[in-house]
Amino acid sequence: MQNIIVLDRDGVINEDSDAYIKSADEWLPVAGSIEAIQRLKAAGWLVAIATNQSGIQRGYYSRQILSEMHQKLQNLVGGSGVDWISYSPYLTKDNSPSRKPGTGMLTAIEQRFDLSLMGCILVGDTLADVKVALAKQMRPILVKSGKGQRTLASQDAILDNVAVYENLQAVVEALLK
Repeated sequence: MQNIIVLDRDGVINEDSDAYIKSADEWLPVAGSIEAIQRLKAAGWLVAIATNQSGIQRGYYSRQILSEMHQKLQNLVGGSGVDWISYSPYLTKDNSPSRKPGTGMLTAIEQRFDLSLMGCILVGDTLADVKVALAKQMRPILVKSGKGQRTLASQDAILDNVAVYENLQAVVEALLK
């Protein structure tokens, strides 16, 4: 069975902004994240992304612009790139099952690869990432990059048994040891 990892995007792979990332030019990788993905791919891992992208619904950018951001990511990763990208354009108030902490994007990943994500790793920087991982019986890992420090400062009890790393590069270093 092939290893699969699910990554949040903003704050894990690329720098995040409370003002939203609205263009491919604004989309800048977190230091070491591209190399970390390349190492996972070289080690035979499937790499999937599950990302809330409410900026579409808010009118900050279009699906075309989001596609340009993701093409930039794929070009930087090179090779066969990231294996799958799921995104949810909805707002929290829309109550969409695809928006994290809803499990819709993870279910789509399971269906795409015909596998269960139970026991697999999800790397994120928010409580929603941790909650969706736990809802799918995955192993959540929190990174301090992006909103990670803010998430840790919440001292939410859900974080009590969650592994914490500086960034995606540190996660991958530990996984591939």
